[in-house]
Amino acid sequence: MNSKTVLIFSFITLLSFGSTKKFKDEEKPAWAKKDIRDFSDVDMERLLEQWDEDEEPLEEDELPEHLRPMPKLDLSNLKSSDPEALLKASKKGRTLMAFVSVTGSPSKQEVEDLTKLWQTSLWNNHIQAERYLVDDNRAIFMFKDGSQAWDAKEFLIQQERLKEVVIENKSYPGVHAEKESGPENLKSEL
Repeated sequence: MNSKTVLIFSFITLLSFGSTKKFKDEEKPAWAKKDIRDFSDVDMERLLEQWDEDEEPLEEDELPEHLRPMPKLDLSNLKSSDPEALLKASKKGRTLMAFVSVTGSPSKQEVEDLTKLWQTSLWNNHIQAERYLVDDNRAIFMFKDGSQAWDAKEFLIQQERLKEVVIENKSYPGVHAEKESGPENLKSEL
């Protein structure tokens, strides 16, 4: 084929795609006739739904986390005496945050360096965690696969400067952390 024929064929194809409409102007719903600058959030949501209705559905792993189905748990393999194993299995593939505290009164730079070292050690052990400082002596470790949080906890509680790790509102004190003097310790001293 010569170039003129290809050019004419391409032009006709593009013209036919450009002229296709889902609605004719008089068939449009009232919300679609408004100026786009006057659209409310509801109108924008309808527009997005209309835009997506001809799309192929996303694969399960491409869906946002809140739309993914919950992982299927095989309770026959889990011991009823180990609640952490059940939690670990239920958080597989879900985002989970662990709060990590450092002992003493460290500087912000010291906390930054320690948590960065711990994060690197976790990554070297194939446990992927993002780290965010939230206080002068606290950081959040965010796990894309929540089941890895308990493996990370086993590593973290062994670290010298770790005070505690909190996962799912359960506190795990560091092995080397000193017991703070609280009201219960004052009674034993008297």
